[in-house]
Amino acid sequence: MVFCGLCQERHYACRVHPARTTDPAKDAHVDTSAPQTARIWNYLLGGTDNFAADRAVGDEILANLPQLAENARLSRAYLARVTRWLTAEVGVRQFLDIGTGLPTAENTHTVAQSVAPDARIVYVDHDPLVLAQARALLDSTPEGATAYVHADLRDPATILAEAAKTLDLTRPVALFLMGILGHVERDDEAKQLIDTYLAALPPGSWFAMYDGSDTSPENTEAVRIWNLSANPKYHLRTPERIAALFDGLELAEPGVVPVTRWRPETDAPAIDQYGAVGRKP
Repeated sequence: MVFCGLCQERHYACRVHPARTTDPAKDAHVDTSAPQTARIWNYLLGGTDNFAADRAVGDEILANLPQLAENARLSRAYLARVTRWLTAEVGVRQFLDIGTGLPTAENTHTVAQSVAPDARIVYVDHDPLVLAQARALLDSTPEGATAYVHADLRDPATILAEAAKTLDLTRPVALFLMGILGHVERDDEAKQLIDTYLAALPPGSWFAMYDGSDTSPENTEAVRIWNLSANPKYHLRTPERIAALFDGLELAEPGVVPVTRWRPETDAPAIDQYGAVGRKP
């Protein structure tokens, strides 16, 4: 029995999303011998876009923190709830999703365009395999648009210039930095990046994120194992340090909380991933 990360179901073999017969890694010139964050996370989500080196790190982490795979899915569910809330309740129609990772279930554009077919989404990642798979797996409604930018989080000038080809940056945009700011070690650099992106977006824009916290010894140990092999390394923050990243923004209720406590639809327990959504006044 295996878990299909695309349809979120367990099968002996998924007939809807069978394993691909092509190897996009060859076309993307990916070093499959080195574990990489997006592919490890894809493995934890039950995806198929990962390699032996990624699975080895994932398995070692799961040996110490078996619930991490479920936590990965709960974090993904948080992204979907945020997207749905911003689209349906707030009326956002533009999304800039930086550090999108490999496509799995309930991608940002899938959720947004299911509510508003005219929604426009720009995905950004610097992993060449992410770009190759995004082009193969992600599409758009005729009324909306989906674009992909191959760039690093730390290059806002390039990302904003490319995003402006699809998004109208004079109208509100939702900026997503989901699970990526943990790769920025210093708080001042993380805050500067957030402020730089938001400075290019008009009032009424939104910033949403989640990242791991140091709220349990088990999570701290899992990240220690992660950092022994994975690239780039990951840095945990306290909930208070995560909250400080929202200084100057209007936090949507319930504020900075475990992702399972942000407008929950189930009774999932609190986990060590914290998130929040804030509005640029």
